[in-house]
Amino acid sequence: MRTISEMKNVLNSGNLDWQLAHLYCRPAQYIRPFRERILHVIDGYQSTFSRDDSTQAAVYSAPGRTEIGGNHTDHQRGKVLTGSVDLDALACAAPNGTSLVNVFSEGYGLTSIDIASLEPVKSEENTTRAIIRGVVARIAQLGYPVSGFDAYVISDVPGGSGLSSSACFEVLLGTAVNGLFCESRLTMAEIAKIGQYAENVYFGKPSGLLDQMGCALGGIVAIDFFNRDDPKITPVNFDFASAGHALCIIDTGADHADLTGDYAAVPAEMKSVAAAFGKEVLCEVDEDMFYREVPRLRRELGDRAVMRAIHYYTDCHRVEKMVAALEKGDFDRFLRLVSSSGHSSYMYLQNVDTYRDPRHQPVALALAMAGYYLNNHGARRVHGGGFAGTIQAFVPLNMVEEFKAGMDALLGEGACRVTYVRPIGGCTLLD
Repeated sequence: MRTISEMKNVLNSGNLDWQLAHLYCRPAQYIRPFRERILHVIDGYQSTFSRDDSTQAAVYSAPGRTEIGGNHTDHQRGKVLTGSVDLDALACAAPNGTSLVNVFSEGYGLTSIDIASLEPVKSEENTTRAIIRGVVARIAQLGYPVSGFDAYVISDVPGGSGLSSSACFEVLLGTAVNGLFCESRLTMAEIAKIGQYAENVYFGKPSGLLDQMGCALGGIVAIDFFNRDDPKITPVNFDFASAGHALCIIDTGADHADLTGDYAAVPAEMKSVAAAFGKEVLCEVDEDMFYREVPRLRRELGDRAVMRAIHYYTDCHRVEKMVAALEKGDFDRFLRLVSSSGHSSYMYLQNVDTYRDPRHQPVALALAMAGYYLNNHGARRVHGGGFAGTIQAFVPLNMVEEFKAGMDALLGEGACRVTYVRPIGGCTLLD
């Protein structure tokens, strides 16, 4: 690791500018704000933990992610298309020589845990403490000599935005622990699995692996989760801007509170269909056999479970077709597939609204207004878990300004974010 003084000198001298330009998808003359963010996180670490300029530390980064294809398919070990984005979380961190892990997240405050005990703590479920303990515990289980450390964290990945702020945080922690205690021997795919383990076992959320993989790997990647222990990962080299479109993520402003049951019902109902065939998840059930048994399944499980399974199979096929379209440069076909995925999520997966309060349907309204502003151009779809949160739109570059203005007027200033696909996932910026 470098001293704080050395890290600041590297940044102020501009010696890191070319790396930052590549990482954040900006021309070199526009990376000053990114350089200043890194200096800010170093200053935050230094002041929060009372460290002088001679203290050795390191700076780590993990991006948010956007789901491009495959909505609610990962938890059934299906197929997804994902991409990391240019919004990220940063941590300045260093070992502290104790058994305490101290993580100060700007805007949230200090979280401290004693890792002398790494067993799950029931009372910590659904808290930051659970994520920290889970990440550290899993890395320790893999045989690495993890001990206490201090970390100062900032993030411009907004919570509840559908850009996976929680997975971003998990990958950031895993990347930092990997650098501090593991000689960076863990692969980013392994760090993604560590984040999922922390979320499933310690945090108590039955998530798939899409979010963590999207944050960890970088760029656009297709992932086939059929092999649980060794997912097939295929990089897809494509630049949406080169096709004349911007990728926009639109925050509907809806609250995720009290939606845990709605989210949990999606994998539960899909798994109930798999269980009717004696299987754990839908990827293990032959598709043709499923369709032959639909009359029986609807009697036993209800229509919604059947329709959600139909969405699973069709969206996995769409991922394959999306990858093929991008690889061939057929962007028009890709956009049609995005729209088709959105329709399937709306009609069959049914994760656009809960319909508990018909007067309040922010995702549905945002999709409708996005369609109005796009005027039969581009594509839009529900993004991520659904029910609240965000939608996604591919917007022609010559329409971005008007589209953003319209969506911001509807949902609030800054609701529409124009994002870029970041080529690198979790990484060490300075050590």
